[in-house]
Amino acid sequence: MMNQPNAQAKKGILLFVLLLGSFLSILNQTILNVALPDLMKEFEVSASTIQWLSTGFMLVNGILVPVTAFLMKRFTTRQLFICSMFLLLVGTFINAIAPSFALLLTGRLIQAAGAGIIMPLLMMVVLVVFPEENRGTAMGMIGLAMIFAPAIGPTLAGFVIEYFSWRWLFIGMFPLVVIVIALAFKYLVNVSDTSKPKLDMIGIILSTVGFGGLLYGFSTAGDKGWGSAEVLTFLVGGVIFLILFIWRQLASNDPLLNLRVFMNKMFTMATLINSLVTMVMYADMILLPIYLQSSRGYTVLETGLLLLPGALLNAVMSPISGRLFDKFGAKPLALVGLIFNIAAIWGVTHLSETTSYSYLMIRTIILRIGMSLLTMPITTAGLNSLSKQLNAHGSAVTNTVRQVAGAIGTSLVVTIMTTSTKNHAETLIHSGNILSKTQLIKESTILGINDAYFFTAILGILAFLVTIFMPKKNAATKTIAEKQHDTIPAEGR
Repeated sequence: MMNQPNAQAKKGILLFVLLLGSFLSILNQTILNVALPDLMKEFEVSASTIQWLSTGFMLVNGILVPVTAFLMKRFTTRQLFICSMFLLLVGTFINAIAPSFALLLTGRLIQAAGAGIIMPLLMMVVLVVFPEENRGTAMGMIGLAMIFAPAIGPTLAGFVIEYFSWRWLFIGMFPLVVIVIALAFKYLVNVSDTSKPKLDMIGIILSTVGFGGLLYGFSTAGDKGWGSAEVLTFLVGGVIFLILFIWRQLASNDPLLNLRVFMNKMFTMATLINSLVTMVMYADMILLPIYLQSSRGYTVLETGLLLLPGALLNAVMSPISGRLFDKFGAKPLALVGLIFNIAAIWGVTHLSETTSYSYLMIRTIILRIGMSLLTMPITTAGLNSLSKQLNAHGSAVTNTVRQVAGAIGTSLVVTIMTTSTKNHAETLIHSGNILSKTQLIKESTILGINDAYFFTAILGILAFLVTIFMPKKNAATKTIAEKQHDTIPAEGR
């Protein structure tokens, strides 16, 4: 029988390899954000088109994650992880050599296919390997990947783009992914039982068309208008296909994605809060670089350095928030975190041409403190409330909703910014003020960004209101105990 120190060591190396892979996956997701203004010029595309490098990545994640519940039953932890890292490797290689926007987007989508598998897999491993009373600490370590990677990405990207070129973001990533694959071959073991479930191809098609239609509708509304026949067709079509997908999953005895997890109040509320918080986080990661570089003339490196203190604080706070969750539960941490978030977002709803660099740095630090107290505690609380049999589905649902919320949120804020910028430009033209074309674009863009941030603040307030009604730790723990009791056969009690 394995002794305790040896078991802990095996847990440690398993979590380390998975965390490293997850860190690189999420880093890839957001590392291009600060480079978007430069890429718009290089490939001669609009803001609505270039944002597909971010939203397309999240959409593929959102489409693929539902399948991971099936994949985690069908394949071993080792097989899935190594396969996902190979996809990440191939996508990274294509991005490094991409001569056109189309090929760069293709590489991003292949990267996303690999990244989509990793986060649900990592969460499922934690739920299997760690006892409930220690999961907060383990999930806090996952927070390093989920929050620190997107936070540190702009700083790394800023440094690389300032002294080399954006291609080196992927050239530098390539050997790191190779190292993770080598570590996985040597140290990764399987932690769950495999079976041969049937793959629901119709369910996959319905979810793909549903999520894809919604995202495309949101992302094109900025250019074509909310009343456009094309926009309305994709939005309505997306909703219809998603309803059909939900109906099929609820009617199935072996669903692709077990949506019955939403019958659990704690899980449902945690997922809703997580979705709103994710939209806030990704909105800020898109809007702030556009403001700093397009409207204020800061370099990519200066943008990255502004975000660095908040990123470093994230690295310190994530494990601490995990321990605080184990002690106090999710609700008090979430309420405090959301107060920080709402204050930080409200602080950038009135940006101007004179907003100081130091002010923006301090508000970003406040935002990152809030995110550290929110993301993993809320996720862990939701997953802890489910029975063991629903772990894989709970993890898949959590990550699906998170990715789709991030993708739709990003598209929505860019659309709001684009539409609002056009309206403000027309107002400024008719105001009688004589402005140069450059000044007109700059002022109208800043006003459009302010409107997009105002919408983001509303999302934060909604998340706060939902959190107020979240069950306390004792109530949640009681629910978990009841769930576990219900899964034990009568003769075994």
